[in-house]
Amino acid sequence: MPKQPESKQSNKLDIEAISLGELRTLLLKSLEKIGELEGIIVVLSEEIARLKGLKGRPDIKPPAKPSGMEDGTKEKKGGRSMHRRGERRQRTTPIDIILNPVHVPEGAVFKGYEDYWVQDIEFKPKLTRYRRQRWETADGKSIVADLPRHVKGHVGAELKRFIIMQYHQGQTTIPRLVESLDAMGVEISKRQIVRILTEGNEVFREEARSVLRAAFARAKWIAVDDTGARHKGKNGYCTQIGNDDFTFFVTTASKSRINFLGLLRAGYTDYVLNEFAFDYMRKRNMPDWAIAKLEEHPQRRFSNEAAWMNHLADLGLINVKVHPSPELVATEGALWGSVMDHEFLQDAVILSDDAGQFNVGLHALCWVHAERLIYKLNALCEAMSQAKEDVRGLVWDFYKELKAYKKNPTAEDKDDLSRQFDIIFGKKSGYAALDRLLGRLSDNKPELLVVLDHPETPLNTNISENDIRTQVTRRKISGTTRSDNGRDSKDTFLSLLKTCMKLRVSFWDYLGDRLGIPPPSPIPPLATILAARYS
Repeated sequence: MPKQPESKQSNKLDIEAISLGELRTLLLKSLEKIGELEGIIVVLSEEIARLKGLKGRPDIKPPAKPSGMEDGTKEKKGGRSMHRRGERRQRTTPIDIILNPVHVPEGAVFKGYEDYWVQDIEFKPKLTRYRRQRWETADGKSIVADLPRHVKGHVGAELKRFIIMQYHQGQTTIPRLVESLDAMGVEISKRQIVRILTEGNEVFREEARSVLRAAFARAKWIAVDDTGARHKGKNGYCTQIGNDDFTFFVTTASKSRINFLGLLRAGYTDYVLNEFAFDYMRKRNMPDWAIAKLEEHPQRRFSNEAAWMNHLADLGLINVKVHPSPELVATEGALWGSVMDHEFLQDAVILSDDAGQFNVGLHALCWVHAERLIYKLNALCEAMSQAKEDVRGLVWDFYKELKAYKKNPTAEDKDDLSRQFDIIFGKKSGYAALDRLLGRLSDNKPELLVVLDHPETPLNTNISENDIRTQVTRRKISGTTRSDNGRDSKDTFLSLLKTCMKLRVSFWDYLGDRLGIPPPSPIPPLATILAARYS
């Protein structure tokens, strides 16, 4: 049998005294150790980057659109990229098992190890009985030993984490969760699972709100969208707010501009009359006499909706039959004043699909939605079809030039793109419906070309549509939420789930840390990680 390399080497070696075979063995062992250390360095480097909130390597592609404009204008990449095992994030510390060949012929040379990876997982119920000593004093009072501090209720933290993870990230229904857990030997009822999902989650809600405030304080742009959501058997709306670094969901009964402006306060309830509020009112053509009444009154801050509405009533600005309504515009202005007073969205772009309620502040429009309007036009003859396709081709080419401008913006290209826009959307094709649409899009030039002054702004709302898909899936699975706690918890956990994904934080580890389960390393507040990205 060949001589196996020794497990330990002395601190001092006489290189001249050892044989060539022993020297080779020593070299192989040294190279093996260097490889192990390099692997550890990779794992630690990625962990440090994750804790600092830095972006990792994964590139999440936006979903394809029906018109195909986004995919059609992508630059073609040469060759295929392959992810090697060493480049993946090491989530679990491996258990090393050394295997020796059954037979090694005489003269064979040891060449280190060849790794073969096997992933597995272990599911098994765990039932703990705390036998609390109970004493009775001479006067008849009972003394019972206290439970450990980490014990909160009859469901342990690991089981809570599993239920929250499966329900929100796994999009599992409650009945199926009960069936799965029962099959694994866990006795739990639907009512218990509902309580885990909906009660005692104030800490998570506060963290989601703190993420929103941190983003509003520093973000250069946000994208917004909404979708239908039923609550207590009634139709409502779920609004999405987010960008590359965070996502926030909130379900309300309304999708009005007042509702949206209220959401932009990020949990604050005040109304503020300041220069931003009055500027907003003037831009919305509120009557001068109504603005004067508000300006002449010394009170400028109102703690909540009731105080604000009482102020409007005292000034005679409620139910005034003029257009636009002073009550409506003044309320929108005071909400915008509050947003600015909290120093949220300072010079930030608000990107939307042209839904009217989102048209506030520095507003930008999605090019994919704009082109989709042309795509959906019904051409009744060959000439109309050709005219439509010609315009679509021009828009696709212009969109590609905007994408190139974002990478290298110059004043010369900015002026050139502005002129090109006027030429494309000022065309007269003779196709009446198409010409009317081009005129409408031409009127939206400032919002479609916000990117010329703010190149960091995306050209589409793909990120919003990707985010909100989780809410759509949840709606299809569960239909309606039945309590306010259930509605808020659904929005909160889906917000945190999406935010964790964007911050490259394991949602499983995040839940474990917040529920008191020691993860591989502590997860700092998500708002802190987010703020580090903007620093």
